[in-house]
Amino acid sequence: MNQIEKSYRELVELKYQLYNSLFLTLPLHAVQQTGLLLPLLNEACVKGLENGESPTTIVNNFFKEHKPELTERERISFLFKIIQYVERQIVLIDALEEAAYTKIHRMNDSDSWGRIKQKVENRKLEQQMDELLDSFGIRVVLTAHPTQFYPGRVLAISTDLTEAITNDEVGYARDLLQQLGKTPFYRKQKPSAYDEAIALTWYLGNIFYPAVGQLLDRIDEFFPGKIDHNKELITMGFWPGGDRDGNPFVKVDTTLKVARKLRFTLSTCYHTELKAIKRRMSFPGVYDIIHELDELFVEELTNASGERNVDLNHLLNQLDKVEKLLEEEHQGLFVDKIKSFRRKIKQFGFFFASIDVRQDSRVIGKAFNEVMRVNPGLFPEDLWERTEAEQLDLLLKAKGRIDTSVFEDELVRDTLESMKAIKSIQKENGERAAHRYIISNCRGVVDIAKVFALARLCSWGDEPLSIDIVPLFETVDDLKGAGQSMKTLYNHPKYKTHLANRKNRQTVMLGFSDGTKDGGYLMANWGIYRAKEDITLISRESDVEVVFFDGRGGPPARGGGNTHLFYSALGKTIDSHQIQLTIQGQTISSHYGIKEAAAHNLGHLLTAGFENNLFNRADSDLSAGQRELIEQMSVVGYEKYAALKAHPLFIPFLEERSTLKYYGLANIGSRPSKRGGSDKLEFDDLRAIPFVGAWSQLKQNVPGFYGLGTALKEQEDAGNLEACQELYNSSIFFRALISNSMQSMSKTNFALTKYMEQDKKFGEFWKIIYNEYLLTKEMVLKVSGDAELLQDNARSRNSIRLRESVVLPLLAIQQYALIEIQKLQDKPEDEHLALYERMVMRSLFGNINASRNSV
Repeated sequence: MNQIEKSYRELVELKYQLYNSLFLTLPLHAVQQTGLLLPLLNEACVKGLENGESPTTIVNNFFKEHKPELTERERISFLFKIIQYVERQIVLIDALEEAAYTKIHRMNDSDSWGRIKQKVENRKLEQQMDELLDSFGIRVVLTAHPTQFYPGRVLAISTDLTEAITNDEVGYARDLLQQLGKTPFYRKQKPSAYDEAIALTWYLGNIFYPAVGQLLDRIDEFFPGKIDHNKELITMGFWPGGDRDGNPFVKVDTTLKVARKLRFTLSTCYHTELKAIKRRMSFPGVYDIIHELDELFVEELTNASGERNVDLNHLLNQLDKVEKLLEEEHQGLFVDKIKSFRRKIKQFGFFFASIDVRQDSRVIGKAFNEVMRVNPGLFPEDLWERTEAEQLDLLLKAKGRIDTSVFEDELVRDTLESMKAIKSIQKENGERAAHRYIISNCRGVVDIAKVFALARLCSWGDEPLSIDIVPLFETVDDLKGAGQSMKTLYNHPKYKTHLANRKNRQTVMLGFSDGTKDGGYLMANWGIYRAKEDITLISRESDVEVVFFDGRGGPPARGGGNTHLFYSALGKTIDSHQIQLTIQGQTISSHYGIKEAAAHNLGHLLTAGFENNLFNRADSDLSAGQRELIEQMSVVGYEKYAALKAHPLFIPFLEERSTLKYYGLANIGSRPSKRGGSDKLEFDDLRAIPFVGAWSQLKQNVPGFYGLGTALKEQEDAGNLEACQELYNSSIFFRALISNSMQSMSKTNFALTKYMEQDKKFGEFWKIIYNEYLLTKEMVLKVSGDAELLQDNARSRNSIRLRESVVLPLLAIQQYALIEIQKLQDKPEDEHLALYERMVMRSLFGNINASRNSV
């Protein structure tokens, strides 16, 4: 047992037993009754599933033995209490892990700036390091997410509970557990899009602001003054309030309100830090300057109209004066506080996090067609019958201004006016506050050119566009064509001029979530890797710096998993001068929920980028033989996944046997669970979040492994097992791919749904999935040489084991409820049907939180 594993058992598992026992002593009637019976239900689930019993049999036998007198209504009430109890147990585990964070994570290995400095000096790479420090950057983009659902009052208790556990304040922790027992977890109403934005601004102000400052200060310790001019070293992005594709309820007024809230939150942080600095700046001349700034912030924070906002340049100039006075007249006393404050100001400006506007290409297309209809003569009537080259030319040369208020269709009007909103935010908070328009489901150059034309017609006119137009390539076919699309754009004179005004930098977004949904795990990851190579080559030939923005979800099935390993795997054939990625859902709270975790994980991203650019490039490159091997496997994996997707029972299985439809019904997020307004479920309209989440709730996790086993087995049968093993040992990319799939499989539990094996309709379909899981597990262990999944990651393995154990009764209850719902489909008038449906929805929450990155 290594030290991290030992620490986890002592600081989390053993303490969990101690603090969990406190629940039983609380003066809460429901808790006492439930807590005494929960271990018995858990044991019944473990033994029952081992014996192949269905969740229905397990639950019914439990009631027969322990509560035979209960009516069906009373049984349902008891199961709801079990759900509520387990929800609180999961909060306790979260708090325990966060309290032990620095002891159960490798805090001083891959994010050590001292080690990087030593390697730089040993290899005489000082000049390259200076250049990177001046220009490299990471951007972490927070996205609104329907599983980021804890109410603020629960988050507050969790934060205090973590602190109490850290300080060994058992009595206080008991009080907090009692408070937790009395505090509702469930929202009676769906949050609005603005509510979701407010929830995430809490993380910005309380976690990211101090964590980024801490990281900047640490880097400056090792490389003094080297990051002073880099405004992009660590920046934040923000999708709530701007992401219309992710949330159709987002409107222009939401976008503007969120921008103002971001500025207010940041100004509050600045003012708080400035007041602390003021206590130390008691010297003649210095105090007056700081006092003046203090008063300016008071005026801004009490002025809703924005007329008296603090000017960024004035703020920085005044701090420069303070630093000079401290150095020249006061022996540099407390000058480090001024420098630290200024470093944060340069990163955050007055925007805190840059709002990205995102919309689906089909919606943009509809808006564009309405513009053509209402403004005849703006474009030729036969525009869409012309060649792609002619369309591109006409769109990029668009001139004129249109009146956006005349459009009656609300979606069309918002799509057009969102262009004006970007410019309005830039005027108030600076250009970096909102400067990207992302095109979801981008099919090629014409989609990009439409946005270019609309931006001119709606807002910018003949002025140079102060926005970056970002295509998001997601499907297998779009990823294959992405390189050629960018080449066509780069070669057009108008777009060249646009890029020249944007520092010759082009951002391209690649979607892991929908890529995996469309092409399966292997093909999505390999397809994105190849697309990056293609776009990099074409961008270099065109003297354009390409920045890749990765749309990564929480679980490996949506691009999650070990991000440090992923970004360390990029070779010389892929530009990685910037690292940009989305952070979603429970990943925000699990990876960035406390300052220590945020600083640690941001540090991982930074060092991955620095090490990759300085040291790892040659080691990360794939040989021709390795590329061919991965290509063969990705094709086989894709064919296996495509066959499952094409199976006539694929959609019915998700509709009838999973929690898919309940994501849209539960009050955990403001957006619908699918695109489009049709009642019929179409695969293309299905959002990745409920798709991956449904497989996760079933504990089958299909998108995280399906097809990988078949692909590896085919190579073994062809005599290439040793080549796969060598690839695993030598390629960081392939090792990350296998490792992340192992994480997905570690969270599976096919015993939970083994009863489906005997189902007349879905029995054979279930066996197809189960057999591929068994094959994949067998093959990844052969290739890695490990005896068990996640053998080299004891902390993750132990955390998953503890969480899956605690949540097992919840999973059994969910399956039990789904089975009962099936029985009552022909009895819609039955009073119990709605209760069982609510039971499924309530059980979603605990399962999601237990997994931490399940969707």
